[in-house]
Amino acid sequence: MRLQFWTNALDGIYNSNPTRSPVALELHRILQHHKLSKRYFKRLIDARSNKLSGSIFVDLESLERYCDYTTSSIYYLLLEAQGTASVNADHAASHFGKAHGLVTLIRSVPYNARKRVMVLPQDVLLKHGVSSESVFQGQSSAGFKDTVLEVASCAKQHLKMAMSLKKTAGKDLNVIFLPTVCIENYLEELRKVDFDVFHPILQKRNGVLPLQLLWRKLWF
Repeated sequence: MRLQFWTNALDGIYNSNPTRSPVALELHRILQHHKLSKRYFKRLIDARSNKLSGSIFVDLESLERYCDYTTSSIYYLLLEAQGTASVNADHAASHFGKAHGLVTLIRSVPYNARKRVMVLPQDVLLKHGVSSESVFQGQSSAGFKDTVLEVASCAKQHLKMAMSLKKTAGKDLNVIFLPTVCIENYLEELRKVDFDVFHPILQKRNGVLPLQLLWRKLWF
């Protein structure tokens, strides 16, 4: 019902008849100054609606597609808000969103496991002989770590592609792609603990993150 509310709200916003919701009103105001595509907002809603009707990801490809809809769409909108119209920038946003989305899902494994929700792809779990129940119980078997490694490797490959495309799209994308720092940090920490997402060190805050973000913003 909540997603239907946002579907109706989105239609109202783009028909210049926003609901009396703070978010809807603010988005309507922003649209007076920036040309933002409705389809990207709709993808955000549709992906979550589809996830509710199909609670598992059958393969890595479906997981990447979900990340493209839920995360890449946000970066497409940021590019539009910035006024950046470039094929390379769009491709960079696609890969970066997938990398960001995959890392977010990996990070969410412990939280979702406690709720008995599986966010890792079934084909990769099956390939490495990992049952959903063992993940729900927080068991970090060799097969489980290999599963996480495979998803993390996919994220890293998308990140590598995004950074390569970003170089040809111009320095103006630095601020938009600043979350690169967070993604790189997490993937490195994950590697150090042998891809055990349940390791407590992964739950600790990074005290130097603000400085890393500032440095990346100014010099890359």
